[in-house]
Amino acid sequence: MDTQTTTKEKHSGNAGRRHSNDVTEKRIEEEGSTLTQTELREIERRLSLRPLAIYELVRQEGEDELTRPTSSLWWSGLAAGLSIGFSVFTQAVLRAYLPDTPWRPLIECWGYSVGFLIVILGRQQLFTEITLTATLPVLARPRWIGVKALIRLWAVVFAANMVGTAVYGAGIAFDVLNTPEITAAALAISRDAMEGGPLSTLLRGIVAGWLIATVVWVLPSAQNAGFFVIALLTFLIALFHLSHVVAGSVEAMTLMFAGELMPHHAIWGFYLPALVGNILGGSALFALISYGQVAPELDPKGN
Repeated sequence: MDTQTTTKEKHSGNAGRRHSNDVTEKRIEEEGSTLTQTELREIERRLSLRPLAIYELVRQEGEDELTRPTSSLWWSGLAAGLSIGFSVFTQAVLRAYLPDTPWRPLIECWGYSVGFLIVILGRQQLFTEITLTATLPVLARPRWIGVKALIRLWAVVFAANMVGTAVYGAGIAFDVLNTPEITAAALAISRDAMEGGPLSTLLRGIVAGWLIATVVWVLPSAQNAGFFVIALLTFLIALFHLSHVVAGSVEAMTLMFAGELMPHHAIWGFYLPALVGNILGGSALFALISYGQVAPELDPKGN
């Protein structure tokens, strides 16, 4: 009986796909175009990634993150905190070895993308990335249990990210690789990142949170161009001197371990405004707008 039911379901699914292909092909023929079957299938595949489909992909990823064990979140978040340090270090390497010219930032800021490429392509837990993915399931089904799961996820991942950035920042400040010219460049980059006031950091954090959320939203439809999407949008964070609380924590930790920044100044001048800004940009703005554009198409259960 089960075999017969499965066979019927397969035939039904195949029939549905054939019908969809026939409709697409008929539509093309009515318009007087001649396309191959491969081209028709590619059109159908691309049409299927409408906003509702992208929303569902991101929402399901958020559902998975909300139910992951705490230990898994911790180690993945720690790995992300360490990996994001390569953004600052690679940028410092480029600054150290490039000539001091007006066009140097256009090359130097590409180094900032390295850590994000490692984190996102390596599926590590980055706080600013999950501000969108984990928020969508809670918006779809607002219940207290979902809010508690979101708070647990954010708290564990953020703490793990901070520990990882502290380790990497200490490594830069104490020059464990014995590269004084790169350490000097990293310190200079860190000073530039910390020079803005709390209000400026907050506003820059909102834009940075929006860009990271954009990366998450665009990746499902980027196909094989995901590498370039991540690289370009995170390059803009560095080029525009925006405030990313995790990558910026590497810079803050570097200055603190070097004795150039007091912890309370770092907390009030950078950490709190950057954290609030990233959450506002990624959750309060991007997530709400992303959810709002598909909400009328969802069923009453939020699916």
